[in-house]
Parts: sequence; structure tokens; C-alpha cells
Amino acid sequence: MSIKFSNAALSGCKTGRFFMPHAPITLSLAVIPLMTGCSLLAPTPEPAPPQTHYHAPVVEAVSGTAVSIPQLAERLAGQDVVMIGEYHGHQGAHLLQSRLQAHLYQHRPEQLLSMEQFEVDRQPVLDRYLAGDIGEMELVEDAGAWPIYQYAYRPLVEFARRQGLPVIAANAPGDIARCVGREGPEYLADLNAARKRHIPDAPFAGSAAYREKFFGTMGGRHGTADNERLQNTYHAQLLRDNTMASRILAARERHPEHQVIHLTGTFHSEERLGTVEALLQRNPELSVAVISPVFMEAQPDGDELPLTGNQNKGDYLYFLLPLPPEYRDEARGHESMMDAFRKVPETTCD
Repeated sequence: MSIKFSNAALSGCKTGRFFMPHAPITLSLAVIPLMTGCSLLAPTPEPAPPQTHYHAPVVEAVSGTAVSIPQLAERLAGQDVVMIGEYHGHQGAHLLQSRLQAHLYQHRPEQLLSMEQFEVDRQPVLDRYLAGDIGEMELVEDAGAWPIYQYAYRPLVEFARRQGLPVIAANAPGDIARCVGREGPEYLADLNAARKRHIPDAPFAGSAAYREKFFGTMGGRHGTADNERLQNTYHAQLLRDNTMASRILAARERHPEHQVIHLTGTFHSEERLGTVEALLQRNPELSVAVISPVFMEAQPDGDELPLTGNQNKGDYLYFLLPLPPEYRDEARGHESMMDAFRKVPETTCD
């Protein structure tokens, strides 16, 4: 038996001291093991740092091995849920999400998109858009889409719409979460029946590990764990996590053969805490893959990916160039942040 190779397949390969000719040739299978310096399979590339803000190289977290998007999709095709954490607004994160969505679809067309970026009470508006009843600006205005929707999430929603796939508004209603952040978890007791139907069972379930991480991250900027407002903010975070987990499970019940791609801020999913933990507490049988972003650090040689200390963040990691600082003038930055808060729709928690 013999195998015929084209010159393209063998260009540049050597057998002993001789270069392979540039014409199609036929080799006996017995000869193939003798070939040195030539692999019939493309070698796995070494992980390389991102070169632009669109670039997001992926590695397997445990081994640090580079993984292409097609390879990643093939590995994840059997997962029930694929959690793609993001740094909101980073071009590299959103391009990776869009590419992976399309490649996963090639392996498993039964797919649905779940999004932190839309709130559960806006699902009817999202459904009207997917059905073609309203235009994109009507979606943006009526569904309270994030300001970055059109450049960050439009490609993902449009892919789902073109393929006729469900898109799930997964997040907790913003006004309810804000009131929990102000008044605490007891605020939910005063909701009417129509509003309570958007609240999941065990809305404030969470682990000691997640609580420690939250206060460790937020406490330095906003006070200690004894700060009542910070405690309330943590409960609002839990409400969002548990709502997203509940929405993913409800979608799986309606579409049991569908793979869920869930888009979320990385804090909600990294280290398999937050939404991931809430999801698995509700259904331990689910298979869930976590993909987490990591910002590049200042490296002396600029060639090393910062794996150390980040390998527990997900099953796969993707690396991004850090975004430039928005403000170097701290006073101006603070004023901008306060102005943004003033523009948030006023919420009455009566």
C-alpha cells in the first residue's frame, strides 16, 4: 500500500540528507517512519503573546498548550454549557466570542446564546427583534441594551438571529438588583407577584470562597466586609449570578439538546465561582466549560504569557493586551464616574 503526497504537503521536508522533490510522489508506508524532520500533522504552535487588541491567543490552563479556535470548538462540542468570561468592551474578547460561537455551531447546530447583557424582563423585546418585528435601534432602546452593544454584541446576536437560534436575556432586572444593593436582600419581600416571577429560587445562594473573593476584590476600594452597603452590593451580585444560572437551566429545559453559550463578565465565572457555582449547585450533572480572559503583564522580554497564578481561572485561558487608562487625571476620572452614575435611570425602591 502506498500514499501519494503533493509537493505542497512535503515542501521543505527532508529524508536523511535529501530534500523531497517538488513533484507529486508516491511513498511506501514502510518508508514513512524513516522520514526525519517532517511531520504529516501540523505541529502545535507555541503559545505566543497577543500582538494587537484584536488578538486573543488561547491556551489550555493546566498544560499551557496553545489551542486554536477550531481546536477549542472541537474540544468543547460535547459540553452542555460553555461560559465565556469577558472584560466588557475589549475588542479581543468579543472577537474571540464571535469566532468560537460560529465554530461551535459547525460541530453542534443545536445552540443557544445566553447573555448577561440583557435583563430577564426584557426577553419579550429581544424575542420581537429575533422575529423581525422591530429594528435594531428599537431593540437597543426598548431592551436597555448596553452602550457597547453594536460593536461588542451585535455580531453574536446577529449570528443567532440568522440561524434561527434562541437568545436568552439572562441577567436580573437592573432596578431590582440596584435596590437590593441599596436596601439589602429584604427588599425582595416587598415585590409584587409580577416582579417576583423574575426572581429565582435561593436568589442569594453563594459560597464562602466567592464571598472571600468578592470582599477581597471590592473591599480595598469600597470599605471592609463590615460595611453595610458593601454587604448589600454582594447580595446584588449573588442575585445576578443566581438569576443567570436559573435562566440557563430554564433554557436547557426548553431546549434539552442545545448547547448553551453564556457571555458574562469574567468575575461571574472565573475559578468556577459565581454563576458557574450557582448553576452546578442546581444541577451537578451539567458539564460546564469555563473560558477566562487574562490581561498581559509587563514582561521583561515581552514573550511570556502570565500563566502562573492564573491557571485556576478557567479550563481555558485567553490573553489580552491591557486597555489604555481612561484617565490619568484622578480628579477628572472620578468626576466622569460620578457623571455616569448620575445618568443611570433613577430607581425608586419604595
